Amino acid sequence: APSRTVMQKFHEVTGGAMRVTFINHATTLIQFDGVNVLTDPIWGERTSPLSFAGPQRVRPPGITFDALPRIDAVVLSHNHYDHMDAETLKRIGATWPAAQFYAGLGNAGFLKSLGLVNVTELDWWESRALKGVAIHSVPNQHFSNRGLTDGDGTLWSAWVIEGPSGRAFFGGDTAYGPHFKATAEKLGPMRLAVLPIGAYKPEWVMAPIHMGPRDAVQAALDLQATMAVPMHFGTFNLADDGETEPVEVLADELTKKPAPFEVLGFGEGRNVP
Repeated sequence: APSRTVMQKFHEVTGGAMRVTFINHATTLIQFDGVNVLTDPIWGERTSPLSFAGPQRVRPPGITFDALPRIDAVVLSHNHYDHMDAETLKRIGATWPAAQFYAGLGNAGFLKSLGLVNVTELDWWESRALKGVAIHSVPNQHFSNRGLTDGDGTLWSAWVIEGPSGRAFFGGDTAYGPHFKATAEKLGPMRLAVLPIGAYKPEWVMAPIHMGPRDAVQAALDLQATMAVPMHFGTFNLADDGETEPVEVLADELTKKPAPFEVLGFGEGRNVP
């Protein structure tokens, strides 16, 4: 995938269209029904509480922050530093004061401490309306903490954005489990599924919290996705799988069990069928 930062002009996505842009790590821009949603945004250099230590990015974000369109909503899967980046969130709040931030139970206090005003906590299967679409919190399998004493003190979530043009699923960090099939059974098939494939080795350690390419293929099928986009790879060195290994393994897995995956380059956008 290209490592250069892409400069592209974004347009309002309406009229039944849906578009997804892969930015980096778990950060994607999902656009449809006139709404622009960012997932787990991170433009920071490190996934760490320290500015001088911790995992450092191996490539720049695929889209510069200044190139983003208006952001209406941000969905946050959990409070780990590579998914809830404080400096990025403060910058979003300052740039788009009307942006709405959605996170699992227990996260509002931290988010409001960053100066964010429009913060909504949701339990699994709770929903809120936003500009004609619904933001659903749905189950996934992970954990939370930002320090040594707050383990599992806040809720982790996947998200479904549902509008007249269909449903977009964002998995966040998650292991494989029955939650994918349960989400499709409860809410309906997904037009788009954004699924993690990286930081899955060694599997005997990571399998309870991070799924790899093989399980992502099955998750896309469970969600009855029209199109699936992989994420959570190639940005930060967080586990034993290499920078490109998750995408290479995904390609191999798709020869064994076909699923509608489209691997996007960093900064690449694609219209969803």
